[in-house]
Amino acid sequence: MAQISTVEKLFTVIDNTAVVLKEELSCTYLEAVAETGENLFQNTILQEELSEISKKRLEKEYSHIQLKQCTAEEIRKAYQLAALKGMKEATQPNHEMTPDAVSIFLGYLVSKFTEGWKEFSIFDPAVGTGNLLTTVLNQNQSKDIEAYGIDVDDLLVKVAYVSANLQQHSIQLFNQDSLGPLYIDPVDVVVCDLPVGYYPNDVGAANFELRAKEGHSYAHHLFIEQSLKYTKAGGYLFFLVPNHLFTSDYAKELNGFLKEHSVIQGMLQLPLSLFKNERSAKSIFIIQKKGTGVEAPKQALLANLPKFSNQAAMSGIIQQIDEWFKQEKHGMKQ
Repeated sequence: MAQISTVEKLFTVIDNTAVVLKEELSCTYLEAVAETGENLFQNTILQEELSEISKKRLEKEYSHIQLKQCTAEEIRKAYQLAALKGMKEATQPNHEMTPDAVSIFLGYLVSKFTEGWKEFSIFDPAVGTGNLLTTVLNQNQSKDIEAYGIDVDDLLVKVAYVSANLQQHSIQLFNQDSLGPLYIDPVDVVVCDLPVGYYPNDVGAANFELRAKEGHSYAHHLFIEQSLKYTKAGGYLFFLVPNHLFTSDYAKELNGFLKEHSVIQGMLQLPLSLFKNERSAKSIFIIQKKGTGVEAPKQALLANLPKFSNQAAMSGIIQQIDEWFKQEKHGMKQ
């Protein structure tokens, strides 16, 4: 019989205990995932209103795992699976979790662009459950990283907070509209799976250069502008953007804005098989904020990524990226 992996074991415990808490507390499954995660982190049952039977069921489940023996990546994956189940149940249309393979690849790209840096600050302005941000942190554990995340959804911020605690990551999280004034200093790196669609707050949008001339503005355009505003000169920004970013309305204005404030480092199109349809397909868009000594690469890093499961093709892409860095590295901030 195949051995059960640590991720499966941990997910089973989180799932079973979340179901118990959901029933007892009359809350959603996603809320229960945050509650059980907090229990695991504190190593105690925090919900005083539970019946003795339920407490015993939870204690029995929790006894099946030792968090200290799990890696941060194992914890992240198990907790992410439970969060994903909760988000599907809650059908939160604006919060689709970034596919795991994409998050891991983004973490790899961040590590390549920050090679030689001993420390840096990072920010995700649409942090959601914290999955993308903690994946990037797990891929860069040799560096001292100061991390920030913001989301307008208070439940997702709670889920992100618990996830960060379980993985032993120090992340400052804020529950607010990321397109309002932020309480953070500019950072070295931004990562964001951009929320795509219209921003309903026309008064707030009026503060942005990339606002629409009439009607609602594109939230993803405003997120790019806001992210650049909160990035240090020479800092890098890694966005997951819709493939139609430069062919849709206001693309000309976006292009002009990017040329004025940044240099484009690369655009990597993700495999279409990752998405429900071609319309929802995305690419990884990498830019660098202008600053002293910042030069545009002679040739931007451009590629159509193969399926992540195709190891031979992915190996070829990694070689291509390594070669690009050898050619272009002189233009990067040290």
